[in-house]
Amino acid sequence: AIDWLLPLWETMKFHLLKQAVIHADESVIQVLKEEGKKPSSESRMWVYCSGNTGEAPVVLFEYQPTRSGEHARRFLEGFHGFLQTDGYSGYNKVPEVTRCGCWSHLRRKYQEAMPKSGSLKDSAATVGFEYCNKLFAIEKDLEQLSPEKRKIQRQEQSKPVLEAYWSWLETVNPLQGSKLGEAITYSVNQKASLCTFLEDGRIELSNNRAENAIRPFVLGRKGWLFADTKKGAQASAIAYSIVETAKANGLNVYMYLVH
Repeated sequence: AIDWLLPLWETMKFHLLKQAVIHADESVIQVLKEEGKKPSSESRMWVYCSGNTGEAPVVLFEYQPTRSGEHARRFLEGFHGFLQTDGYSGYNKVPEVTRCGCWSHLRRKYQEAMPKSGSLKDSAATVGFEYCNKLFAIEKDLEQLSPEKRKIQRQEQSKPVLEAYWSWLETVNPLQGSKLGEAITYSVNQKASLCTFLEDGRIELSNNRAENAIRPFVLGRKGWLFADTKKGAQASAIAYSIVETAKANGLNVYMYLVH
């Protein structure tokens, strides 16, 4: 797979780095025979995919032995657009990009903070959760618009919700170490990147695109469990890249591979 498909993977990467928006995520992979590492240690499979920009979608996997943000910095060298990720600080190492946050991650944090018993209606976590839901409901309505019109509507509809949310956030005093505290801290730390979607209609409200792109790999891992060697992990990354990009473009994967 490496010898045959690497040139195609490299061509796909060339196209990906010219996109306006790239989503990124990473997941665990175990490699049994890797120099300087125990067989039980964790390595990482990274995924990078193009955003909803109207261009032909590209999904690229890259194997790396660690979760260091240096890998993302090196992979994305030459890319200067919008980078949409979760809150992992490793992506801060990527220079000359505009970071875009993930409201899905924040919404999940509020959901986890909601009380298991008693009144949900009066809980601060429920209020935060509902603010996130309002933003997603607006996005659903703007789905079919062009990026230019979506940006205008976000300024009119989403911006007031955002302003109300940040004002409300200042009134919340969560218990230290609580789940609600985690959600509030995440919001404050990610404020700039959580607001970036107002700047361009091509930016999405969440990083679900990358999370969905890496899901077939995560499901596959439940079956095959690990890679034997580093070269095997790299071959796996290339094969997943070709197959998932073919799927994203609505192609018959088998016929595409034959071609």
